[in-house]
Amino acid sequence: MKISREWFTPLTMGAFGLMAVTGVLMFFHLDTGLNQVAHEWLGWLFVIAVAGHAASNFLSLKRYFAAPRGRLILGVFAVVLGLTFAPLGGEDKPPFAGPVAALAGAPLPVLAQVAGVPVDTVSQRLAAAGYTVAPGSTTLAQVAGKDLGSQMRALNAVLKQSGN
Repeated sequence: MKISREWFTPLTMGAFGLMAVTGVLMFFHLDTGLNQVAHEWLGWLFVIAVAGHAASNFLSLKRYFAAPRGRLILGVFAVVLGLTFAPLGGEDKPPFAGPVAALAGAPLPVLAQVAGVPVDTVSQRLAAAGYTVAPGSTTLAQVAGKDLGSQMRALNAVLKQSGN
């Protein structure tokens, strides 16, 4: 199969447009619906499109990077990419992580009080959502585990039917 510019150039342009728009929406927290899912999963299409575009324009690209300016620009981006892996001194957690952790660490009777339901109802709702409330489990964190996403799903199961 021949790698064709007629396919890969417009594919790259379309995928770039999709990545740019969804990325800007996500940056400003204006994403809705499937914006984030499209950005994450169709980003692979962008990677494939760029690889095909680069392969179909290999000789032109080779000339760009033979020049000092091209190597400098590529080098700067390689350094920036490397720096993105450096720890910044603290884990960047979303603003809701603290309240979720506080509720997940609260005793189940307190969580039941927050939900406005009996403790047995909390256990029933967790079980209905697929969580095992083992004997001796005293907090939602013990039931759902340490994962923030799992704790949020468990909290949603407890609170969604209570009107809270």
